[in-house]
Amino acid sequence: MALSTLRLQILIPVLFALTMAGCESVGYYGQAIHGQLSILNQRQPIDQMLAEPGISEELKVKLKQVLRIRQFAQNRLFLPVNGNFLNYVELQRPNVLWNVFAAPEFSLTPKTWCFPIIGCTAYRGYFSEEKARSYAEKLKSAGMDVYIGGVSAFSTLGWFDDPILSTVIDRPEAELASLIFHELAHQILYVDNDTTFNESFATAVAQEGVRRWALDMPDRNFIYEKYLTARHRREMFAGLVMKYRDQLNQLYCREMAADDMRHQKIKIIAAMRGEYKHLKQEWDGFTGYDRWVQAPINNAKLNTVSTYHEQVPAFLNLLRRSNGDLKKFYETCQRLAEKPKVERLRQLQGQSLSN
Repeated sequence: MALSTLRLQILIPVLFALTMAGCESVGYYGQAIHGQLSILNQRQPIDQMLAEPGISEELKVKLKQVLRIRQFAQNRLFLPVNGNFLNYVELQRPNVLWNVFAAPEFSLTPKTWCFPIIGCTAYRGYFSEEKARSYAEKLKSAGMDVYIGGVSAFSTLGWFDDPILSTVIDRPEAELASLIFHELAHQILYVDNDTTFNESFATAVAQEGVRRWALDMPDRNFIYEKYLTARHRREMFAGLVMKYRDQLNQLYCREMAADDMRHQKIKIIAAMRGEYKHLKQEWDGFTGYDRWVQAPINNAKLNTVSTYHEQVPAFLNLLRRSNGDLKKFYETCQRLAEKPKVERLRQLQGQSLSN
């Protein structure tokens, strides 16, 4: 707690000094500081909650799962747990954050925002949905494709001890483990201005972590099979999105009048929706992605899928080349992270081709 307080004392003046350039910046960082402080102030130690008679047995079961998963992450995955996930926060909202994503109408290159400490990212986060939508409207009025995505958990990259949130606590145990492993992986590796690299690495660590975690579970076959089914659907859906994202990318490279390109863009997105209907037939009535597909689709929204999945096969191949040695894998990835972005991408693409 003392370390978190010290970091907060350092962080707030730094953010304040850096935001004096404009009122919009002051407002943005102000809501970020207020949102983070609110979470820190609501933290309840899990060990104390487990001893309280007023806490429901259902919640206690989930909190015990968090502690077991956390211990596994430290002992078997060599992830830096530190003081993370020792506290619980009950939020009175469906998401902890709302991220705003944007891209030009005829480009899949995401708009990026640069921040103190964490560097540049392909999204801008708000603790208020209303503020996120207000900012998104400004981007739309400037002609950008915009998408707002609700976020159920996030990592402060070691600046604070992250709690487990009510927005994720009810997930199935394997999905909860995946989320915890993913967020802890960000503390091993985080590269400025390369969101896809960061998220793909964390996703790969989470996938391998859940595989190893399931082997220790008494009913591992049932739990892991359910997790693999969900993951397989997620990967199939991501593959579908990236297929049509590539088609759009090829379209945007052509010389064409804006109205004609806009018409072709609509046709490609319609074709993706059509193929999704066929894909669902393999899922025994699963409808988990229906809302995503039926809602408006644009470049910004398509980018959110590729961000988390595009480089995952390359990272998993790197793990195989490390003979499953996670420490060696982390060291390899850290060396890769030190390279210029173009070289880093080239080497990762080489890993994907060698799969």
